[in-house]
Order: sequence, then structure tokens, then C-alpha cells
Amino acid sequence: MRVVIAPDKFKGSLSAPEVARHLADGLAAGFDAAGAAETLETTLIPVADGGEGTLDAAVGSGFTRRSATVTGPLGEPVTADFAVRGNQAVIEMAAASGLALLPGGPSTDTAKEANSIGTGELIRAALDLGCRKIILGVGGSANTDGGAGVLQGLGARLLDADGNELPAGGGALAGLASIDFSGLDVRLEDSRFVLASDVDNPLLGTLGAPAVFGPQKGATPEDVTALDAALARFVEVLGEEIGDRAGRAAEAPGAGAAGGVGYAAIAVLGAARRPGIDVVLEFTGLAGQLAGADLVITGEGSLDEQSLLGKTPMGVARAAEAAGVPVVAVCGRTTLSQEQQSDSGFRQVLPLTSLESDVEVCIREAGTLLEKLGRTIGAQLAAASRTKESLNV
Repeated sequence: MRVVIAPDKFKGSLSAPEVARHLADGLAAGFDAAGAAETLETTLIPVADGGEGTLDAAVGSGFTRRSATVTGPLGEPVTADFAVRGNQAVIEMAAASGLALLPGGPSTDTAKEANSIGTGELIRAALDLGCRKIILGVGGSANTDGGAGVLQGLGARLLDADGNELPAGGGALAGLASIDFSGLDVRLEDSRFVLASDVDNPLLGTLGAPAVFGPQKGATPEDVTALDAALARFVEVLGEEIGDRAGRAAEAPGAGAAGGVGYAAIAVLGAARRPGIDVVLEFTGLAGQLAGADLVITGEGSLDEQSLLGKTPMGVARAAEAAGVPVVAVCGRTTLSQEQQSDSGFRQVLPLTSLESDVEVCIREAGTLLEKLGRTIGAQLAAASRTKESLNV
């Protein structure tokens, strides 16, 4: 009997590989203890939706973890990992330009000064290794710089009216007069980019990056107004360099992703935006692994209405349905009704809160509780193996 375990991370508790391992351990223990008539094989495929955890999913599917020293969001050096397989690279921008790298947390200063230069430098490190297909997993960014920092990390120079280079960060873009692309890495011409993101916001306006995501990065209402004007200036000057596509890209779905990194990726790097979960499931090869499986287990920390909009469990459930394999979801907690669970394709949803009502305990002891849920599923599988009936989980 073969089970595919394909969860996302439990944010604040466990990474996706850790979730998969705890479930596998519990599954094996429950299966053996119940006296199964068959042997059990588990295939672990940690997955993600394009944001944090995408790097772990890549490494879990056969990519090699590499690292580079790059510029952090406030200019300090940081060591950031990325993943390589053949001529492909997976870059999780939070590793170089993430909120978690702000030493004192977000503030009104960091909202205007944080930059994405390190993400551009990670791209350059991947190019150095011969990669020409770059997957940009965006999410958890500290910056609201429209991706100007990415371009700086790739060799572009942002200049004021006197020809001096601008300070890094979105706020400084208000003084942008010209962009010098003469030093832009020429290898970009032979490279293809995929923007893995579920965010469909434009760059500017009431639904843009500063207005929607700026506050969570420390921006005050005054900062939001200033950053929106600064990014509008960036679009205007970029248009003078690359033409009308600069304006069109600002309105494209996904341009507002990751503080506007989506904008630079679309406008300058020619990136194609795709749902993050689709990109991850493709490079992990989940569809091929489902062939001949008896059950799929997926999950994430909170299974709720937001999950139904294309988060990891739904992507895995769709793939399982296409392969004709039943799917079970585990989670820290769920707010979905029985009808929503059924409509989503899940045979069963098992939250940690079914074992422990205290959410703080669930967060702290997620591994132990996941193993208990795994044992429950394992016992159900063992019963099915003895009776030769279809899986009733």
C-alpha cells in the first residue's frame, strides 16, 4: 500500500519536510500496530504555494541547495540559500529580502528603506551556475521598492538629476531621474523567468503594493501615499527607457506582489506569472508520483476559506482528484464546514485541535500531535488492507 504525503509548512511550528516526516512516522507506527495485511510505502513530497517554503519543496524534489552572500533588506550582508537542478533555479526571495531579516521588525523607516537588492544578487548567483530558467518564489518581503532593488542587484544603476546613484529603498525612488541599464547582466537575455505568485494586485493605487501590503511592513498612511508616488515615478522613468510596456506592466495582475518585485519581473525580466502551487507541483513532479498511490495526505497550518482560493491543500486535492486517488487533509485548525470540506475533495479533515483544544499547545507540540494523527490514519489503512475494501478514511 502506497501513500503520498504532500503537505505545506505549519507556519510558526514546522517546515513542510518536518510535517511530512512526522506524519510518515505516525503512519508507519499505526499501520504496523494494527496488524496490516500488506506493507506500507510512503513517498514524501513537501510542497508550497510559491511563498516561504518553496525552497524546501525544491530541495525535497531533487534540487541542490546552494548559498550566496547577498545584500539584506537594510544593506547588511546575509547568507541566503537557493536551489539548483540542471539549468533551473528556485529563488525564494524571503531568504534574501524578507521581513524576517529585519533585526528590529518592520517600522516606518524600514517601510521606505528596505530593498530587494539581495534577490537580484541571488539571481546573478544562479546565472553564475549556468541556470537560465529562474523560478521566483515571492512572499514575505520586507521591501516596497517596485523591484528596483532587483534590477540594481543585476547591474542597473538608478540615478538622480545630478547623475548620482540613489539610496536603496522605495522611498528614494521619488528622486529618480534616469536608469542606466548599460551594466545589466547580459545573461538575462538568454534566461526565462517564472513569477510564482497568487497575488493579483497591480503595482499602484488603492489595490497596489503600498496600499495593500505596505502597512504590514510598517508603512503609515503618509508612507503609503509617499511610496505610491515614488513607485509611480519609477514607472514613469522606466517607461522612458523601455517604452510602453513599463506602464502596461504596472497594471498587470501580480505586479504588486512582493512589494512590487512582481512589477520589475514582468516589465524588465519578461517573467510569466503563474499560480505558485501550480509551479511547485510541476517541479516536484507530484502528478507522476500519484500514479498507483492508494492515498494522498496534504495539509497546512490553518485550513480555512483562504485555503480554498488556491493554497497548497487545494492544489494537491485537484491533482489527487485527476489521478483518482483519495485525499485526506491534516491541519493545525480548520474553519471549513463539512460541506466545504467535501466540496473541496477531502475525504476527511483532521485538525490538531481535535486532539488538543489549546491552540498554543498545538503550535508548540505540532510534531507529536501530527504523529498521533498519522497513527490514526495508519490504523484505518491497515483495516482497509485486511478487508480488501476501498479506503474509508
